[in-house]
Amino acid sequence: MKHLLLSAAIVISIAAHAQSDKYVSAMKQSLSMMDSAKSAADLESAVASFQRIGDAEKTQWLPYYWAALALTSEGWKYFPQATGTVELKVSDLSGTITSLASRINALADKADALATDDSAKSEILTIRNMAATQQMLVDPQSRYMTFGAQAASDLQKAQTLNSSNPRVYYLQGMALFGTPEQFGGGKAVAKPLFQKAVDFGKAEQVKPLYPHWGLEMSVPMLAACQ
Repeated sequence: MKHLLLSAAIVISIAAHAQSDKYVSAMKQSLSMMDSAKSAADLESAVASFQRIGDAEKTQWLPYYWAALALTSEGWKYFPQATGTVELKVSDLSGTITSLASRINALADKADALATDDSAKSEILTIRNMAATQQMLVDPQSRYMTFGAQAASDLQKAQTLNSSNPRVYYLQGMALFGTPEQFGGGKAVAKPLFQKAVDFGKAEQVKPLYPHWGLEMSVPMLAACQ
């Protein structure tokens, strides 16, 4: 009986390892799709791939996180103030961004339900921040009090959960960098936030498949504040 139990344990261990290898391989492939995406259609393909992985695994928050992040990348393509050029044009910007935000937050909900630690939940809140920020940017004057406040709240919560998350400080810096000085923004107030983003980004311990973006964007933003 003891030998039968040991054999069963070995089989289960091998099966779990094979499943883990399959998951990691699928995630790496999807991340490569996302990194090489050049169009909204490419990003949507990555989103679908991540969702399939998440739906199959059922216990992993990262597939849904990356799917949501890919959708925020698609959303940024509509805003010249974020990308320098408008890569996508639509007749109903508000409707398009609202639809994207709904999808992003639905994926964030799935990720949050599976996240088991504060660090993961902090990362998910940065996704919610970007969804709210994009909704605000559709019409900043009329939407700042709602979506702007939501975006700021998301980052404050994210910082509370993980005060060394470099992506939090990058996003806070970007928000202030794009805000006129008369409203409390500008380079001077953004600079220390970008400095924190750079410092924490360089010190961050890289974990396979986990978020590690932001440093490559924080460095030039810090230089722009000099």
